[in-house]
Amino acid sequence: MPTSAPPPQTATRLPRRTLIAVLGLLVIVIPACAWSAVKAHLQAVAVLDLVASQPVPAPLQALATEPITTSEIKINTSQGTVRARLYTPLHHPKAPALVVLHGVHHLGMDEPRLIAFASAMASCGLRVLTPELPDIKDYHIGANSIATIGDTATWLAQQDGGQPVGVMGLSFSGGLSLLAASDPKFQPSIKFVVAVGSQDEMSRVAEYYRTGKDLRPNGTVELLAPHEYGALVLEYENLEDYVPAPDLEPLRAVLRAHLYEDLAAEKSALSRLTPSQLAEVKQLMDTTSTATHDRLAAAETKHIAEMAGVSPHGHLRQLTTPVYLLHGEGDNIIPSAETLWMADELPSETLKASLVSPVLTHIDIDNHGPTAMDRWQLVHFFGLILDAAAH
Repeated sequence: MPTSAPPPQTATRLPRRTLIAVLGLLVIVIPACAWSAVKAHLQAVAVLDLVASQPVPAPLQALATEPITTSEIKINTSQGTVRARLYTPLHHPKAPALVVLHGVHHLGMDEPRLIAFASAMASCGLRVLTPELPDIKDYHIGANSIATIGDTATWLAQQDGGQPVGVMGLSFSGGLSLLAASDPKFQPSIKFVVAVGSQDEMSRVAEYYRTGKDLRPNGTVELLAPHEYGALVLEYENLEDYVPAPDLEPLRAVLRAHLYEDLAAEKSALSRLTPSQLAEVKQLMDTTSTATHDRLAAAETKHIAEMAGVSPHGHLRQLTTPVYLLHGEGDNIIPSAETLWMADELPSETLKASLVSPVLTHIDIDNHGPTAMDRWQLVHFFGLILDAAAH
């Protein structure tokens, strides 16, 4: 089952000829830029290799293979104490800092691809903090996580003597990060926000899970069959809307095990269900049926206010914190039209970069593989992030 994870999880190593092309483009496109910008783009090439478990090209190793240390810490927030992991470049313990927030995944900050990404960024000379978001970890997309994001960014900024820090949110955490940045309480601590594969309007995403359609700002419609994961997360989050109270815990155990990809636990939970409960869970897991769609629609109506509370839509026009948006072209959990909506609302001076990339997905919408230019655009995007984080 697809899970919310760092953008590089689907990136492949740049071929040598692409690397040469990237270096050539750097010479052509930014000949007058400071070395820091060139360095950031070269490091971006290395990051994409590192997260793909590929060797970094020899010419780039000095720029992106600094040894790092990791430490597990606890941070007191308004929502309680949360775990976090801090990745620190060994030779630059006071390096600029970046918060990277996991998506909806039961492993939270221990998700292997998140660890690989945070390690790669730290190897480029950044301190990287990966806080654990307890609600997001348990597949609950709620407003409480906005405060946790803001509080952890504030904590890291305070460790930096009050200097604001970058924040990168993955999947639904990206939308929540934008909401944290729009809060005057947290805005001074956030230098920029990177939202990767994130929602603009949660109710529109929920509707997509039922229809396979997501309207774009230009009036066209994105058509893409949704993965069952999205609808199952909504069911799990508000299971009381779907089943009688006596059946809540037995069915929640099945859905939890299914979402956690724990086949043994799922089989065990299923074995304990009554025949009527088995019928209920079968219906819940059939996310393509009309009956399930009707129940999802009813739940959406009931929770419209909560959905608005985790939606950046309507909060972005006044946002002054710099924003970078990245989305996979074939994302079937949060469709890429959501990034287009955010880009449409953000002021031009706030939106620093926006990219919908085919490199980030295994689904090839246009029946063409990613081109060298597609890969260059992704390298350039990460180069901008690395440069922004370093200054």
